[in-house]
Amino acid sequence: MTTSVVLVGVGGQGILLASEIVAQAAVAAGFDVKTNEVHGMAQRGGSVIAQIRYGKEVHSPLVPAHSAKVLVALERIEGLRNIDFLADDGLAVISTQRIVPVTVSSGGASYPDVDEKLLQRYFRQLIYVDAVATAEKLGNLKAANTILLGAMSVHIDLPAEAWHAAIQKSVKEKFVEVNLRAFDEGRKYNTGLRRSTG
Repeated sequence: MTTSVVLVGVGGQGILLASEIVAQAAVAAGFDVKTNEVHGMAQRGGSVIAQIRYGKEVHSPLVPAHSAKVLVALERIEGLRNIDFLADDGLAVISTQRIVPVTVSSGGASYPDVDEKLLQRYFRQLIYVDAVATAEKLGNLKAANTILLGAMSVHIDLPAEAWHAAIQKSVKEKFVEVNLRAFDEGRKYNTGLRRSTG
């Protein structure tokens, strides 16, 4: 069986590093892995999507619609925008972070009113994570992506030691320790899982 994970956010949030960590964790656990990234206007704060698929043998990096076991969104609107990737029984791990695009800040559009209650209407299984606040407490805002990986890691079949090895391999040496702590903090958010009956 192939497990599909989709990571979404905007440029500058560390989606590609997070994707590399997921892929390396799957490799460390002995799986065949395929990945695909869509950068869009990443350098200008545009949408970024990373797809990771792993299993005994994986033939394509592309995640079919309604098949992802986990959707991780580093920005809440990006989670809703990419809901079609998620399987009906899949898990959404969504950051509370709100990043206002240029079209909104310039007055050309408005940012939708999205909160946890609304997200629960769309996602049957949801972990809503204030990753930025947790990263701030750890002293490194850039570790928010690793916190979200920690939150989702409890729900897929990759052992914690594989994740730790992946972080050590993927992150610059001077940031390894804080990212390991961020990942372990994220794993505590498992208790925040909400299941919707809708």
